[in-house]
Parts: sequence; structure tokens; C-alpha cells
Amino acid sequence: MARLTSYILGSATLVCALGTGYVMQYGFGLPQSNARPAADVQLELSSITPTSSALVVPLLPAEQPMAEPLPDTPVEVKAAFETDVPETQLPESPEETGFACDITMTAEPIAGALVDLALSAPCHASERVTLHHQGMMFSDVMQPDGTLSVDIPALAEQAIFIASFAGGDGAMATTEVSSLLFYDRVAVQWKGEAGLQLHAREFAAEYFSEGHIWAASAGNLTAAAKGEGGFLTRLGQMDAPEALVVEVYSFPSGTARRSGEVLLSVEAEVTAKNCGAAVEAQTLQILGGGPLRTHDLTLDMPSCDAVGDFLVLKNLVEDLTIAIR
Repeated sequence: MARLTSYILGSATLVCALGTGYVMQYGFGLPQSNARPAADVQLELSSITPTSSALVVPLLPAEQPMAEPLPDTPVEVKAAFETDVPETQLPESPEETGFACDITMTAEPIAGALVDLALSAPCHASERVTLHHQGMMFSDVMQPDGTLSVDIPALAEQAIFIASFAGGDGAMATTEVSSLLFYDRVAVQWKGEAGLQLHAREFAAEYFSEGHIWAASAGNLTAAAKGEGGFLTRLGQMDAPEALVVEVYSFPSGTARRSGEVLLSVEAEVTAKNCGAAVEAQTLQILGGGPLRTHDLTLDMPSCDAVGDFLVLKNLVEDLTIAIR
């Protein structure tokens, strides 16, 4: 009996060994099935080149058999960026980014028959802009944030202002300046380094005295509001290319507290930049609410030997006669 039992155990052991070898070689399919040898599968896997860090294919040693054969169905491998990353469309216009290029301008009347002009042009930051009003022109430079604010002496009750950029863009604003009737106004405007200056000597004041109003002593709105004196406004940035500059003198003739004359003159300093050249300018004047009068002039400057001298140009603008009302 013991020997019979030994034969049975030995036979069972042999059958298990043969079965295990069969499965290791052919898997659970039949030898006639379409399963491919492990060596062929190993060759195909080793020929795949990863195209993304998300793709990792472990390679098996050639001598190690596969536990189960791979099916014949080809496997399509896609890189991560082809399947996981959505397509993104870039914005096609400034409005899609929330950054608009609209140009806006407002005009509000303030004290002294001035107009507070506010210009916004986000896509023209730091650019030169030319401002127009009743024939008066001056150039300025937009702030880095695309804004500009400037106070402009009105030359008309129904005041129209235009802003224009080199590329053709621009804006317009209008306002009513009813207080202009109380002011007399004279302006001189020029282009570039003309060396021109507007001087007003109130009630025949001496040069460089308290009543002498010019760029270096421009007066103030407080005195004008009290009817005691005028003020000068200079507009334009000289450091801008082809600069347009204007100086405007304003006197509150309608509320003046004393009678007399305001002596007006345009003066030209001979400099190294204008000597021997022809200087062009224009004057504008409005008195007692009357019509705007303009006068063009061309001045031949002396030679450069006269640098530092001044030319006094009289009769270009009319003196003001002030009477208490």
C-alpha cells in the first residue's frame, strides 16, 4: 500500500509539472491560437519612442518570457499633450482682453473763463497730441497711462475743442463758457524754438515790477477773480518734436477795480537756435466779447552775432483800455 501511494504521488507531481510548463509557454489558450511569441512582442515594444513625459513603457529583457501574450489588435499611443491640453484661442481684438482703445474727451468750464479739458486715449500713451480751439493750436504729450488734463483759456462762449494724433485718431468736446464776456484775451502762438514772449504791463507798470505779467511772473487766478489783475497761461511742451506753443494773457475787464491801460507787446529773444532764421507766428485777440481777430507775422531774426538781444515787436496786438463798469 505504501508503495502504491508513492506511485500515485509521483504521477500527480509529474502532471503538475507538465501543466505548469505548458501554461508558462502557451498561456491558457491553445497552441494553435493566434498568440505570438514573447520575443516578437518584445521587439515591437522596444521600438516605441516616448513623445511625452506622461508616456512610460517598461521594456522587458529579451530572455524573460511574458506571462500572457498580447493580442494582435494594434495599440494606439497618444502623447499627453494631444489628449489632455485643450486648444486655446488667442484674443483677436483689444475688447476681448478688456483693454479698449476708445478715445474720449470732456470739457468743463472753470474759474477765469478757463476750460478743464480731460483726454483719455489708452492706446496712445506717451504720444504727442495736438489740441485745437478757435484757431489756437498747441502740442502736448500724453501721460504714460494714456491720459491728459489741461486748463485752456476759452476764446469763444460756445467753445469747441479738438484733439488729434499723428496717426489720424482724435476726439472732440464742446462746452459753454458764459464768463468769457468778462475777460479780454490776447494770445501769441508759434512753432519750434522761436524765442517769442508775450508781455503785459498792467496800468503802465515798469518792466519786472509787480504789474509786469509774463512767463516768469504769470499772475494768478485769485487776483483775476477780485478784478485786480490778469494772468498768463502758457500751453505746449517745448520738448516735443515740432512743438506748437501758445501764450495767452487774460484780464478781467468786466470786473476791474481800476481804470487805465494794459500795455501789450510781443518780444523775441535772439538765440543760437533762431538767429539768422525767419520766425513765423500768429496773434489772436478777443475784446469785450467781440469777434476773434487774428494776425500772421514773419520775423527775420538778426545774425548770430546778436545772440542774447531782444526785439520788441509793438503794434502786433492792441493795448487794453480798462474802464470801471
